[in-house]
Amino acid sequence: MDDKYFMKMALALAKKGQGFTSPNPMVGAVVVNDGRVVGKGYHRAVGEAHAEINAINDAGIASKGATLYVSLEPCNHTGRTPPCSIEICKAGINRVVVAMNDPNPDVNGGGIDYIKSRGVKITSGVCEEEAKRLNEAYIKYVTTKRPFVIVKCASTLDGRIATRTGDSKWISGEESRAFVHRLRHAVDGIMVGINTVKKDNPALTTRLQDMKGRDPARIILDTNLSMPEEAKVLRLDSDSNTIIITGDFAPEDKKIRLEAQSAKIIKTPVKDNLIDLDQLMDKLGSLSITSLLIEGGSRVIASALSAKIVDKVIFFYGPKILGGDDGVPVCKGSGPDLMDGCISVKNINVRRFGDDVMIEGYIEDKEVRGQGSEV
Repeated sequence: MDDKYFMKMALALAKKGQGFTSPNPMVGAVVVNDGRVVGKGYHRAVGEAHAEINAINDAGIASKGATLYVSLEPCNHTGRTPPCSIEICKAGINRVVVAMNDPNPDVNGGGIDYIKSRGVKITSGVCEEEAKRLNEAYIKYVTTKRPFVIVKCASTLDGRIATRTGDSKWISGEESRAFVHRLRHAVDGIMVGINTVKKDNPALTTRLQDMKGRDPARIILDTNLSMPEEAKVLRLDSDSNTIIITGDFAPEDKKIRLEAQSAKIIKTPVKDNLIDLDQLMDKLGSLSITSLLIEGGSRVIASALSAKIVDKVIFFYGPKILGGDDGVPVCKGSGPDLMDGCISVKNINVRRFGDDVMIEGYIEDKEVRGQGSEV
Protein backbone atom coordinates (compact mmCIF):
# COMPACT_ATOMS: atom_id res chain seq x y z
CA MET A 1 0.00 0.00 0.00
CA ASP A 2 1.48 3.31 -1.11
CA ASP A 3 0.90 6.97 -0.27
CA LYS A 4 -1.95 7.23 -2.78
CA TYR A 5 -3.87 4.45 -1.06
CA PHE A 6 -3.86 6.21 2.32
CA MET A 7 -4.47 9.64 0.78
CA LYS A 8 -7.56 8.37 -1.01
CA MET A 9 -8.74 7.18 2.39
CA ALA A 10 -8.18 10.68 3.77
CA LEU A 11 -10.09 12.24 0.86
CA ALA A 12 -13.03 9.88 1.42
CA LEU A 13 -13.11 10.93 5.07
CA ALA A 14 -12.95 14.61 4.07
CA LYS A 15 -16.07 14.27 1.94
CA LYS A 16 -18.08 13.27 5.02
CA GLY A 17 -17.92 16.92 6.08
CA GLN A 18 -19.61 18.13 2.88
CA GLY A 19 -22.29 20.69 3.63
CA PHE A 20 -21.16 21.30 7.23
CA THR A 21 -17.70 22.91 7.11
CA SER A 22 -18.20 26.08 5.05
CA PRO A 23 -16.52 28.54 4.95
CA ASN A 24 -13.80 26.11 6.02
CA PRO A 25 -12.56 23.43 3.62
CA MET A 26 -13.37 19.73 3.82
CA VAL A 27 -10.35 17.92 5.23
CA GLY A 28 -9.63 14.29 6.09
CA ALA A 29 -6.64 12.74 7.87
CA VAL A 30 -5.25 9.26 8.48
CA VAL A 31 -2.46 8.22 10.89
CA VAL A 32 -0.44 5.21 9.74
CA ASN A 33 2.16 3.44 11.87
CA ASP A 34 4.19 0.52 10.57
CA GLY A 35 1.84 0.14 7.58
CA ARG A 36 -1.28 -0.01 9.75
CA VAL A 37 -4.00 2.62 10.08
CA VAL A 38 -4.10 3.62 13.74
CA GLY A 39 -6.18 6.80 13.57
CA LYS A 40 -8.76 8.52 11.37
CA GLY A 41 -10.48 11.87 11.47
CA TYR A 42 -12.15 14.57 9.44
CA HIS A 43 -13.30 18.13 9.95
CA ARG A 44 -16.94 17.62 10.96
CA ALA A 45 -18.20 21.20 11.13
CA VAL A 46 -17.05 24.79 11.23
CA GLY A 47 -15.82 25.68 14.72
CA GLU A 48 -15.02 22.07 15.60
CA ALA A 49 -11.62 20.33 15.72
CA HIS A 50 -9.70 19.98 12.48
CA ALA A 51 -9.15 16.64 10.79
CA GLU A 52 -5.53 16.28 11.92
CA ILE A 53 -6.43 16.71 15.59
CA ASN A 54 -9.28 14.20 15.36
CA ALA A 55 -7.02 11.64 13.67
CA ILE A 56 -4.19 12.12 16.19
CA ASN A 57 -6.60 11.86 19.11
CA ASP A 58 -8.02 8.69 17.56
CA ALA A 59 -4.52 7.23 17.27
CA GLY A 60 -3.41 8.21 20.77
CA ILE A 61 0.13 7.13 21.65
CA ALA A 62 0.35 5.26 18.33
CA SER A 63 0.89 8.68 16.70
CA LYS A 64 4.51 8.68 17.90
CA GLY A 65 6.76 7.84 14.97
CA ALA A 66 3.80 7.56 12.59
CA THR A 67 2.98 9.07 9.20
CA LEU A 68 0.08 11.50 8.94
CA TYR A 69 -1.82 11.69 5.65
CA VAL A 70 -3.89 14.86 5.32
CA SER A 71 -5.86 16.13 2.32
CA LEU A 72 -4.94 19.80 2.88
CA GLU A 73 -1.90 21.56 4.33
CA PRO A 74 -2.19 21.83 8.14
CA CYS A 75 -2.89 25.32 9.43
CA ASN A 76 -0.24 27.31 11.28
CA HIS A 77 -2.40 30.11 12.66
CA THR A 78 -4.96 30.50 15.40
CA GLY A 79 -8.53 30.88 14.14
CA ARG A 80 -11.54 29.23 15.74
CA THR A 81 -9.14 26.43 16.77
CA PRO A 82 -5.39 26.31 17.66
CA PRO A 83 -2.73 25.64 14.97
CA CYS A 84 -2.65 22.03 13.80
CA SER A 85 1.05 22.26 12.87
CA ILE A 86 2.07 22.59 16.51
CA GLU A 87 -0.11 19.67 17.62
CA ILE A 88 1.29 17.44 14.87
CA CYS A 89 4.83 18.02 16.11
CA LYS A 90 3.81 17.56 19.74
CA ALA A 91 2.27 14.17 18.88
CA GLY A 92 5.60 12.87 17.60
CA ILE A 93 4.54 12.40 13.98
CA ASN A 94 7.73 11.90 11.96
CA ARG A 95 6.33 12.23 8.42
CA VAL A 96 3.44 14.23 6.95
CA VAL A 97 1.99 13.54 3.50
CA VAL A 98 -0.11 16.41 2.10
CA ALA A 99 -2.38 16.36 -0.94
CA MET A 100 -2.26 20.11 -1.62
CA ASN A 101 -1.04 23.39 -0.19
CA ASP A 102 -3.72 25.58 1.39
CA PRO A 103 -4.33 28.61 -0.90
CA ASN A 104 -5.63 30.60 2.07
CA PRO A 105 -3.19 33.53 2.48
CA ASP A 106 -3.24 32.91 6.26
CA VAL A 107 -1.88 29.39 5.73
CA ASN A 108 -0.23 29.07 2.31
CA GLY A 109 3.05 27.26 2.92
CA GLY A 110 3.24 28.27 6.58
CA GLY A 111 2.03 24.98 7.99
CA ILE A 112 4.41 22.92 5.87
CA ASP A 113 7.33 25.24 6.64
CA TYR A 114 6.72 25.03 10.39
CA ILE A 115 6.47 21.24 10.39
CA LYS A 116 9.56 20.89 8.21
CA SER A 117 11.51 23.24 10.49
CA ARG A 118 10.86 20.84 13.37
CA GLY A 119 12.56 17.98 11.53
CA VAL A 120 9.40 16.27 10.28
CA LYS A 121 9.61 14.85 6.75
CA ILE A 122 7.14 16.31 4.23
CA THR A 123 5.74 14.82 1.04
CA SER A 124 3.28 16.99 -0.88
CA GLY A 125 1.19 16.77 -4.05
CA VAL A 126 -0.18 13.24 -3.51
CA CYS A 127 -3.65 13.02 -5.16
CA GLU A 128 -3.47 16.79 -5.63
CA GLU A 129 -6.03 17.04 -8.43
CA GLU A 130 -8.62 15.03 -6.47
CA ALA A 131 -8.04 17.27 -3.45
CA LYS A 132 -8.48 20.43 -5.51
CA ARG A 133 -11.69 19.13 -7.04
CA LEU A 134 -13.10 18.30 -3.61
CA ASN A 135 -12.47 21.83 -2.32
CA GLU A 136 -12.99 23.77 -5.56
CA ALA A 137 -15.46 26.16 -3.90
CA TYR A 138 -13.13 26.85 -0.97
CA ILE A 139 -10.19 27.48 -3.31
CA LYS A 140 -12.08 30.06 -5.34
CA TYR A 141 -13.52 31.76 -2.27
CA VAL A 142 -10.25 32.20 -0.34
CA THR A 143 -8.44 33.48 -3.43
CA THR A 144 -11.16 35.82 -4.78
CA LYS A 145 -13.67 36.33 -1.91
CA ARG A 146 -16.40 35.41 -4.42
CA PRO A 147 -18.55 32.27 -4.50
CA PHE A 148 -17.93 29.27 -6.73
CA VAL A 149 -20.95 29.29 -9.08
CA ILE A 150 -22.69 26.19 -10.46
CA VAL A 151 -25.49 26.32 -13.03
CA LYS A 152 -27.83 23.34 -12.85
CA CYS A 153 -30.76 22.58 -15.12
CA ALA A 154 -32.89 19.66 -16.32
CA SER A 155 -33.73 19.56 -20.02
CA THR A 156 -35.48 17.42 -22.59
CA LEU A 157 -33.26 15.92 -25.29
CA ASP A 158 -34.28 18.78 -27.59
CA GLY A 159 -33.16 21.41 -25.09
CA ARG A 160 -36.33 22.57 -23.34
CA ILE A 161 -36.75 23.05 -19.59
CA ALA A 162 -40.54 23.45 -19.71
CA THR A 163 -43.48 23.36 -22.13
CA ARG A 164 -45.02 26.53 -23.56
CA THR A 165 -47.40 26.56 -20.54
CA GLY A 166 -44.47 26.45 -18.13
CA ASP A 167 -44.99 22.83 -17.05
CA SER A 168 -41.70 21.15 -16.08
CA LYS A 169 -42.77 18.34 -13.72
CA TRP A 170 -41.00 16.17 -14.26
CA ILE A 171 -38.32 16.27 -16.95
CA SER A 172 -35.83 14.34 -14.83
CA GLY A 173 -36.40 11.22 -12.76
CA GLU A 174 -36.32 10.61 -9.01
CA GLU A 175 -32.65 9.62 -8.92
CA SER A 176 -31.60 12.87 -10.59
CA ARG A 177 -33.76 14.92 -8.26
CA ALA A 178 -32.29 13.14 -5.23
CA PHE A 179 -28.80 14.06 -6.47
CA VAL A 180 -29.86 17.70 -6.82
CA HIS A 181 -30.84 17.71 -3.15
CA ARG A 182 -27.31 16.47 -2.39
CA LEU A 183 -26.05 19.47 -4.36
CA ARG A 184 -28.26 21.80 -2.35
CA HIS A 185 -26.90 20.34 0.88
CA ALA A 186 -23.34 20.93 -0.32
CA VAL A 187 -23.67 24.62 -1.28
CA ASP A 188 -24.12 27.78 0.74
CA GLY A 189 -26.70 29.42 -1.50
CA ILE A 190 -29.30 28.59 -4.14
CA MET A 191 -30.40 31.28 -6.59
CA VAL A 192 -33.48 31.65 -8.79
CA GLY A 193 -35.29 34.53 -10.44
CA ILE A 194 -38.59 35.99 -9.26
CA ASN A 195 -40.42 34.46 -12.23
CA THR A 196 -39.53 30.98 -10.96
CA VAL A 197 -40.97 31.88 -7.54
CA LYS A 198 -44.18 33.23 -9.09
CA LYS A 199 -44.64 30.28 -11.44
CA ASP A 200 -43.55 27.30 -9.32
CA ASN A 201 -43.68 28.64 -5.73
CA PRO A 202 -40.69 26.43 -4.73
CA ALA A 203 -39.45 25.90 -1.18
CA LEU A 204 -35.77 25.72 -2.27
CA THR A 205 -34.93 23.53 0.71
CA THR A 206 -32.86 20.35 1.04
CA ARG A 207 -34.68 17.05 1.41
CA LEU A 208 -32.53 13.95 1.95
CA GLN A 209 -33.73 10.47 2.83
CA ASP A 210 -30.73 9.23 4.82
CA MET A 211 -29.86 12.31 6.89
CA LYS A 212 -30.99 15.79 7.88
CA GLY A 213 -29.62 18.01 5.17
CA ARG A 214 -28.59 21.63 5.46
CA ASP A 215 -30.72 24.21 3.68
CA PRO A 216 -28.76 26.69 1.57
CA ALA A 217 -29.58 30.38 1.76
CA ARG A 218 -32.42 31.08 -0.70
CA ILE A 219 -31.43 33.97 -2.97
CA ILE A 220 -34.17 35.48 -5.12
CA LEU A 221 -33.39 37.96 -7.89
CA ASP A 222 -36.24 40.46 -7.80
CA THR A 223 -35.31 43.81 -9.36
CA ASN A 224 -38.66 45.50 -8.71
CA LEU A 225 -39.43 43.73 -5.40
CA SER A 226 -42.56 42.06 -6.73
CA MET A 227 -42.20 39.03 -4.42
CA PRO A 228 -45.62 37.51 -3.54
CA GLU A 229 -46.04 37.91 0.20
CA GLU A 230 -47.55 34.43 0.48
CA ALA A 231 -44.60 32.70 -1.25
CA LYS A 232 -43.27 29.49 0.36
CA VAL A 233 -39.76 30.90 0.62
CA LEU A 234 -41.10 33.43 3.15
CA ARG A 235 -42.95 30.86 5.28
CA LEU A 236 -40.43 28.11 5.96
CA ASP A 237 -39.23 26.51 9.17
CA SER A 238 -35.57 26.65 8.16
CA ASP A 239 -32.26 27.63 9.74
CA SER A 240 -31.18 29.43 6.56
CA ASN A 241 -32.15 32.86 5.28
CA THR A 242 -34.31 33.97 2.39
CA ILE A 243 -32.39 36.80 0.72
CA ILE A 244 -34.15 38.99 -1.82
CA ILE A 245 -31.88 40.92 -4.19
CA THR A 246 -33.52 44.07 -5.45
CA GLY A 247 -32.75 47.45 -6.99
CA ASP A 248 -32.35 50.81 -5.27
CA PHE A 249 -35.80 51.91 -6.41
CA ALA A 250 -37.71 49.07 -4.68
CA PRO A 251 -40.82 50.31 -2.80
CA GLU A 252 -40.00 50.92 0.86
CA ASP A 253 -43.40 49.79 2.18
CA LYS A 254 -43.06 46.41 0.46
CA LYS A 255 -39.51 46.08 1.79
CA ILE A 256 -40.75 46.62 5.35
CA ARG A 257 -43.51 44.01 4.98
CA LEU A 258 -41.12 41.40 3.58
CA GLU A 259 -38.57 42.06 6.31
CA ALA A 260 -41.35 41.52 8.85
CA GLN A 261 -41.53 37.96 7.45
CA SER A 262 -37.79 37.53 8.22
CA ALA A 263 -36.66 38.06 4.64
CA LYS A 264 -33.30 39.79 4.21
CA ILE A 265 -33.49 42.51 1.55
CA ILE A 266 -30.27 43.50 -0.19
CA LYS A 267 -30.23 46.43 -2.59
CA THR A 268 -27.76 45.90 -5.39
CA PRO A 269 -26.66 48.01 -8.38
CA VAL A 270 -28.85 47.63 -11.44
CA LYS A 271 -27.61 47.60 -15.00
CA ASP A 272 -30.12 48.17 -17.82
CA ASN A 273 -32.95 47.66 -15.31
CA LEU A 274 -31.51 44.28 -14.33
CA ILE A 275 -29.55 43.11 -11.28
CA ASP A 276 -25.80 43.39 -11.91
CA LEU A 277 -24.79 39.79 -11.23
CA ASP A 278 -21.06 40.50 -11.28
CA GLN A 279 -21.33 43.02 -8.46
CA LEU A 280 -23.76 40.73 -6.66
CA MET A 281 -21.06 38.05 -6.39
CA ASP A 282 -18.93 40.43 -4.32
CA LYS A 283 -21.86 41.05 -1.99
CA LEU A 284 -22.59 37.35 -1.59
CA GLY A 285 -18.92 36.72 -0.89
CA SER A 286 -19.02 39.32 1.89
CA LEU A 287 -21.84 37.24 3.45
CA SER A 288 -19.50 34.18 3.53
CA ILE A 289 -21.42 32.45 0.74
CA THR A 290 -18.59 30.39 -0.71
CA SER A 291 -20.67 28.39 -3.22
CA LEU A 292 -23.81 29.16 -5.19
CA LEU A 293 -26.16 26.86 -7.11
CA ILE A 294 -28.18 28.61 -9.83
CA GLU A 295 -31.35 26.64 -10.62
CA GLY A 296 -33.07 28.98 -13.03
CA GLY A 297 -35.04 29.99 -14.88
CA SER A 298 -33.83 30.29 -18.42
CA ARG A 299 -33.23 34.04 -18.31
CA VAL A 300 -31.27 33.72 -15.07
CA ILE A 301 -29.08 30.98 -16.56
CA ALA A 302 -28.42 33.04 -19.69
CA SER A 303 -27.72 36.13 -17.60
CA ALA A 304 -25.28 34.30 -15.34
CA LEU A 305 -23.37 32.95 -18.33
CA SER A 306 -23.36 36.36 -19.98
CA ALA A 307 -22.11 38.01 -16.78
CA LYS A 308 -19.19 35.52 -16.77
CA ILE A 309 -19.78 34.45 -13.17
CA VAL A 310 -20.28 30.71 -13.84
CA ASP A 311 -17.55 28.20 -12.96
CA LYS A 312 -19.32 24.88 -13.47
CA VAL A 313 -22.40 23.51 -15.26
CA ILE A 314 -24.47 20.44 -14.44
CA PHE A 315 -27.05 19.58 -17.09
CA PHE A 316 -29.49 16.69 -16.70
CA TYR A 317 -31.09 15.32 -19.87
CA GLY A 318 -34.28 13.33 -19.42
CA PRO A 319 -35.29 10.77 -22.11
CA LYS A 320 -38.03 13.03 -23.45
CA ILE A 321 -38.46 15.00 -26.67
CA LEU A 322 -40.83 17.96 -26.54
CA GLY A 323 -41.10 17.94 -30.32
CA GLY A 324 -41.82 21.63 -30.83
CA ASP A 325 -40.05 24.98 -30.82
CA ASP A 326 -42.46 26.73 -28.45
CA GLY A 327 -41.20 25.34 -25.12
CA VAL A 328 -38.93 27.18 -22.70
CA PRO A 329 -35.23 26.92 -23.73
CA VAL A 330 -32.35 26.38 -21.32
CA CYS A 331 -31.14 29.92 -22.07
CA LYS A 332 -33.48 32.74 -23.02
CA GLY A 333 -32.31 35.67 -25.10
CA SER A 334 -29.99 36.18 -28.01
CA GLY A 335 -26.77 34.24 -28.37
CA PRO A 336 -23.70 34.68 -30.60
CA ASP A 337 -23.83 34.93 -34.37
CA LEU A 338 -21.21 32.23 -34.92
CA MET A 339 -20.37 28.89 -33.27
CA ASP A 340 -16.98 30.38 -32.47
CA GLY A 341 -18.80 32.55 -29.94
CA CYS A 342 -20.12 29.58 -27.95
CA ILE A 343 -19.08 28.97 -24.37
CA SER A 344 -16.59 26.11 -24.18
CA VAL A 345 -16.89 23.51 -21.44
CA LYS A 346 -13.93 21.37 -20.37
CA ASN A 347 -13.16 18.44 -18.04
CA ILE A 348 -16.43 16.75 -18.92
CA ASN A 349 -17.87 14.07 -16.67
CA VAL A 350 -20.89 12.01 -17.74
CA ARG A 351 -23.06 10.01 -15.33
CA ARG A 352 -26.31 8.10 -15.47
CA PHE A 353 -29.14 8.52 -12.97
CA GLY A 354 -31.70 5.92 -13.95
CA ASP A 355 -32.60 6.81 -17.53
CA ASP A 356 -31.30 10.37 -17.20
CA VAL A 357 -27.87 11.48 -18.39
CA MET A 358 -25.95 14.12 -16.44
CA ILE A 359 -23.20 16.15 -18.12
CA GLU A 360 -20.92 18.06 -15.78
CA GLY A 361 -18.13 20.35 -16.83
CA TYR A 362 -16.23 23.57 -16.20
CA ILE A 363 -16.42 26.82 -18.12
CA GLU A 364 -13.21 27.05 -20.14
CA ASP A 365 -13.34 30.77 -20.71
CA LYS A 366 -15.84 33.46 -19.93
CA GLU A 367 -15.70 35.49 -23.12
CA VAL A 368 -19.43 35.23 -23.69
CA ARG A 369 -21.24 37.39 -26.22
CA GLY A 370 -24.77 37.56 -24.94
CA GLN A 371 -27.18 39.66 -22.99
CA GLY A 372 -26.97 41.51 -19.70
CA SER A 373 -28.06 40.34 -16.29
CA GLU A 374 -31.25 39.15 -14.61
CA VAL A 375 -34.94 40.01 -14.47
